[in-house]
Amino acid sequence: MQTEDDLQLREKETKVREDRYRVLIEDVADGFYEVDLHGNFKFFNDALCGIFGYPAEEIRDRNFREFMNAENAGIAFEAFNSIYRAGEGVVDISWEIARKDGEERHLEISANLIKDEQGQKIGFRGIARDVTDRVLAQQALKDSEVCALELSRTSRRAEQRYRAFLEFLPDPVFVFNIDNTVFYLNPAFEKVFGWSLEELKGKIVPFVPENLKAETRVGIQRLFKEKVLHGFETKRLTKDGLLLDIIIDGAIFYDEENQPAGQVITLRDVTREKRDARINQALFRIAKALHLYRGLDERLKLVTKEVQDLMGVEGASVILLDEEKKEFYFRESVYDDDETGQKMKEIRFPADKGVAGHVYRTGQPLIVPDTSKDPHFFSRVDEKAHYQTRSMLDVPLQIQNRMIGVLCAVNKKEGAFDRPDVELLSAIANYVALPIENAAINEELKNSYQEVKSLNRAKDHVIHHLSHELKTPISILAASLSLLRKKLSGIEDQNWESILQRAQRNLDRLLDMQYQIEDILREKDYKTYYMLSSLLDACADELEVLVAEELEEKDIIGRLRQRIEELFGPHDTQPEVIPLDQFVAQKIKALEPRFAHRKCRVETRIAKVPAIWVPPDVLAKVVEGLVRNAIENTPDSGEIIISVRNGEIGPELEIKDTGVGISEENQRLIFENYFTTHDTMQYSSGQPYDFGAGGKGFDLLRMRIFSERYHFRLNLISQRCSHLSQDSDYCSGNIEDCVHGRQAQDCRESGGTIILVQFYPSERFAPAKSGLE
Repeated sequence: MQTEDDLQLREKETKVREDRYRVLIEDVADGFYEVDLHGNFKFFNDALCGIFGYPAEEIRDRNFREFMNAENAGIAFEAFNSIYRAGEGVVDISWEIARKDGEERHLEISANLIKDEQGQKIGFRGIARDVTDRVLAQQALKDSEVCALELSRTSRRAEQRYRAFLEFLPDPVFVFNIDNTVFYLNPAFEKVFGWSLEELKGKIVPFVPENLKAETRVGIQRLFKEKVLHGFETKRLTKDGLLLDIIIDGAIFYDEENQPAGQVITLRDVTREKRDARINQALFRIAKALHLYRGLDERLKLVTKEVQDLMGVEGASVILLDEEKKEFYFRESVYDDDETGQKMKEIRFPADKGVAGHVYRTGQPLIVPDTSKDPHFFSRVDEKAHYQTRSMLDVPLQIQNRMIGVLCAVNKKEGAFDRPDVELLSAIANYVALPIENAAINEELKNSYQEVKSLNRAKDHVIHHLSHELKTPISILAASLSLLRKKLSGIEDQNWESILQRAQRNLDRLLDMQYQIEDILREKDYKTYYMLSSLLDACADELEVLVAEELEEKDIIGRLRQRIEELFGPHDTQPEVIPLDQFVAQKIKALEPRFAHRKCRVETRIAKVPAIWVPPDVLAKVVEGLVRNAIENTPDSGEIIISVRNGEIGPELEIKDTGVGISEENQRLIFENYFTTHDTMQYSSGQPYDFGAGGKGFDLLRMRIFSERYHFRLNLISQRCSHLSQDSDYCSGNIEDCVHGRQAQDCRESGGTIILVQFYPSERFAPAKSGLE
């Protein structure tokens, strides 16, 4: 028989237990409810009233259908009906309700069957969580983490009710006694941390890392001082030794004498959230910095440093594939020991060896927790680097199913490599693979560009040398032809004349080409001229006596000096103020006799324009070259229009012809290369200005160089004759003889070229005249 003391002790225990559950129900931010089998609310807490926006008296005994529209009522009915049939609880049911003020709210509902003592189904109980505003919902969850159990008339049934509620909470919850031993753990705690209530009841949870015990004591002191703890960030171990990032909320509950009786603690696992945040932050940092690092090595150093810091490893490397040699090489390595990183960058190994080789073959990441036991590990790399790799993680660097290398992390400082590490390193690899490839391509282009520049310098040197080497023999040939003409002039048979004309014509072309090369490669160095001038000065008297005795020539020295001046002397000319309209009109008039034998109509349209600033000989070469090219590309009966006018930036010279035109491919090449649009064999039979006699790409190339040197612009627009798609296609050279049987006007409109030369007014470059001039 129980004594009065026993009854008092039992009432005191009941009071403490009921106080725990009362704190849980009354202070929790989530709504707690019980409904009968028809869905009528029989029990609920104040939080549910707050969520629904109704006072308690307007909710009690009302059906859940009255707080939502027909569609949502049907969804809720199906959910409860499913629970009833299956006999198992359900979490995360989505509801939409209408509050009393008309505002719509979205809820997440959990529910389970309520059974009486005989096991009969009598209703449902669960939690309603307002998730309309996730931030407020999370805060409500934190507020709801201060747990206790509500006072109930029958403590046994109340304890079962609130224990059932705790078992539905998605976050780990445990209740400590005053001595920090475990009184209760919910199923979520067991799921996250691995320990069951049977293992830990009456014991201290062994999940505080050694290095965080002092921090934990500070947190407990704060909890007892402030009676509540919110948002305490720390780390906790699982039963398997995995380290989790945790946010702790807690509260103290009291006995009937208002003395602390224990703690109610909730823990939220934010390991994934923090990892995702770290990944996003790392990718954001990389994205912000990548454009600042154009070079491949700079980009790789950025990536490896981020991997090393983010994953907490001793070393990180970007291992690229040399496809030609089928070898891997460490293009960039960052280690705690700088010397190791440098040694790694000197190492190459076969593409079918090591962990990297396995990743290359399979295209899948690979974790090596212990290199001494892994068959894929290639120890030769460690031997060469004088380093010990204990563990490693390799992930592929891929671009459109093509693998360019491997991103590698070695020797994790805390714990072992795990699946989240694979996800992290793979995310970085996927993000940086294309920028790495682009930087590699850019590096190759730069190297190729340097090679091209070197080849161009060599080419220019050779052309320059050939130009100087050609000058003397060409001049000698010209003089020899002149002497030969004099010697043959007394012979009655004049058949030799055509031979000499052909030789002279081709020699003139060589001379013209040599002068064009001089314009393109003009330098300030005239060594040949000064050397010959000095020799002539030293030997002038002896040469004069010798020549006078042999040839009876009087002024031979003067003629020699003049010839040396012409061949080898400086030819730099200075820009002058030139009236473009007058200059072009005079130049065309001077050229007319040279193309008078052609049946092309040459029309000039010359307007008054401002003067320009250019050397006269350069302008003469530009005008003559453009006119000659236009006439040589225009068949007889065609027309050439030469215009001088004011343009956008200043005076303009336009040469427009109705010739055969230039193909698009040749237009891209013609200004940039020694490029001909006609067969150069026509030199031997064609006179200058004959149709098709053009062939010297030097003309337009020289003009392009002149334009850069003397600040004017060249623009070309051309349309190739539709019947002459290939450069080798034949044109008769006379529109009237066109083999395609077209009218003359049709032929003139089928092709043609416009070359526009845009000059700046002279005042932009010419020096201002002083008032004394």
